[in-house]
Amino acid sequence: MIGKRLRRNARHGKSGGGHGPLALIPMIDMLTILVVYLLVHTADMEILPNSKNITIPLSSSQQKPRETTVVMVTRDMLYVNGEPVLSVTELGAAPDPVVEPLRAALGREAAGVIAGSEARREVTVMAEKSLPYSVLRKIVASSSAAEYTKVSLAVVEREYSYTGHSGA
Repeated sequence: MIGKRLRRNARHGKSGGGHGPLALIPMIDMLTILVVYLLVHTADMEILPNSKNITIPLSSSQQKPRETTVVMVTRDMLYVNGEPVLSVTELGAAPDPVVEPLRAALGREAAGVIAGSEARREVTVMAEKSLPYSVLRKIVASSSAAEYTKVSLAVVEREYSYTGHSGA
């Protein structure tokens, strides 16, 4: 019985050892292509720090954000580049349009900037979409008082398929 099986396998070009040797070269090529693809497409955008407490509005803008100072406003706290500055209730209760703790924190972030350089004199505000306009106005006024020349609001980029439809 075993002899018949060995003769039949030899006749059909099969060995009794199972599958052939593992082809490593095509597998290495595919892994190299995958690594290059991931490197090219992850360097394509800047990822802003996100918090689970923030729901930011949608946008259809195609312009990518630059590296800037980030002011993140959750429902209860305000952060500058990830460091807590003051609570939203204190920010809303401030009588002046320029809030001094925020202006001071933004001034510290801009302290290392070379004079005349506009690269780091930009601030991106990531705020909860239900935040009152009066709070946003105080953030913009404090940024302007700290000599930031450009204030941008962070939004979630919509998919390209939505932008072609009417009403998107």
